[in-house]
Amino acid sequence: MTIERVPLHPANRAPLAPEFPWPEGHKAAMFLSVDVDAETAWTCKDPARFSELVTMSFGGYEARVGVPKLLELLRQESLRATFFVTGWSVEAHPAMAEAILRDGHEIAHHGFHHLMPQPGDPMLVEEIDRGLEVLKRRLGVVPVGYRAPLGESCEELRVLLKQRGLIYSSSWRDDVRPYRHLLDDGTPGLIELPVTMTYDDWLYGLSHRYSPRPMFPREHVLSLWQDELAETRDWGGMVTTVLHPQVSGRPMRLRLLRSFLRHTREYGDVWIATGQEIAAHFATCEAKAG
Repeated sequence: MTIERVPLHPANRAPLAPEFPWPEGHKAAMFLSVDVDAETAWTCKDPARFSELVTMSFGGYEARVGVPKLLELLRQESLRATFFVTGWSVEAHPAMAEAILRDGHEIAHHGFHHLMPQPGDPMLVEEIDRGLEVLKRRLGVVPVGYRAPLGESCEELRVLLKQRGLIYSSSWRDDVRPYRHLLDDGTPGLIELPVTMTYDDWLYGLSHRYSPRPMFPREHVLSLWQDELAETRDWGGMVTTVLHPQVSGRPMRLRLLRSFLRHTREYGDVWIATGQEIAAHFATCEAKAG
């Protein structure tokens, strides 16, 4: 591929994010979200790894300990979150998924086997449709939100999500406020609730099974998270967490998360909400704006 074949326009042609006010006088927002990959975090690139039982135990920790401990923390703090769950995880760990639903949290779409969406991939439709089918059959859930496995997207996916009736996605990394996608054909797409990379706990809290990766101490991570929140709050924006129960569900990481959530609430003006709530607020403001 030569540089001349790269289109001469931005990859994202959506208008700039509108600066809608947050509800009830809040100055900023936090989209509190969790990615439940379980074993698919490790098998998505190579299904043969399923025979590597210690590797699988990293993912299995979610159902055994990580998700229950996160749910306990959220009950203690009286918070509701959005859990992006792979369809495979629901099939393999139904009790875990049912516990999330029972506690009143939003369950959103995260693919079926955590396969990275790629242009022209014949698995793209199956990943979406099979994930939707499992959430409906197993949990009675018709999700309105979607997060791309491994944080990738393509035009075929954006169109497919709209066709399947999804309302919002949370995959892109290009803003600090929600915005409406503009598809290549010029029609509006889903509402985007952009991810804040600083809050992807996988970057700091898990020594990677297959490559060297340092584990950051509590003071470093808490400093990063608090600084990101402080400045984004000053901007009147939104931060989005990408928490993984096989990371933040471990003891010292859970303690870190508890400290950060309490620090956030001390501001008194940061709206901590689910993706469904934030997307609904955006849609209401958008309609009023005409």
